[in-house]
Amino acid sequence: MRVALCQVPVSSDPAVNLGRAKAAVADAAAAGAQLAVFPEGAQARFGTDLRAVAEPTDGTFCSGLSAAARDHGVAVVAGVYEPGPGDRVYNTAVAFDASGRLAAAYRKIHLFDALGQRESDQVAPGSEPVLADLGGLKVGMLICYDIRFPEHARVLAARGADLIVVPAGWAAGLFKEEHWVTLVRARAIENTVWVAAADQVPDPAEPPTRAPTGSGRSMLVDPMGTVRLDLGPRPGIAVGDVDTSATAEIRADLPSLQHRRDDIFGRP
Repeated sequence: MRVALCQVPVSSDPAVNLGRAKAAVADAAAAGAQLAVFPEGAQARFGTDLRAVAEPTDGTFCSGLSAAARDHGVAVVAGVYEPGPGDRVYNTAVAFDASGRLAAAYRKIHLFDALGQRESDQVAPGSEPVLADLGGLKVGMLICYDIRFPEHARVLAARGADLIVVPAGWAAGLFKEEHWVTLVRARAIENTVWVAAADQVPDPAEPPTRAPTGSGRSMLVDPMGTVRLDLGPRPGIAVGDVDTSATAEIRADLPSLQHRRDDIFGRP
């Protein structure tokens, strides 16, 4: 599968973001991609009134993503906001297949209540790990802070994920970029699985706020931990190949998943 990392800036205006997403899907298709991965919260930047922009998965924003997927024959994974309980929303990754069908929706399980932020003030947690069938691959989904929890990625790998996608809005900060690169590579290495992580970059048209936004470094990492793509700090789209035959060869030489001691640690 050819995968496009769509490292886009995210505005506070969902209409602006939908236009950017549609253009990026067209560019991804022109580059031969079969899957386009967008950042967390691609619908609206953090600091926006998330309750006001939240929509069901058949709302205007997701319908636009679905149409772009169908029109270009490219599967799409992107971060959106669904209405949640009370005055909170769900931070959700939606997956549309190349026909525009909603293949899966994953609600972020681990909320970023750390480093001076409290995501749980606005966001309700999900409760189920999710995989989607996209382009003949099993694709597991994490969102941003989930990458710090190795048991989550391990469950996806144990359930057969060929690829783990990570939409993110990984904020800048002391050691944050080092954490991001290390964690994305670690999840690939320890599970001998491909990882495609797409992060936001700041939108220069938006005024600075205390709300976090991404710092870039979207990456495609292979099951040995080799970084195949790294987009650096600026907006852009890059396309790389997820080769499952390489996964099989690596797992034959390094069968760490087979060596799990489920008798001691339990099944993931």
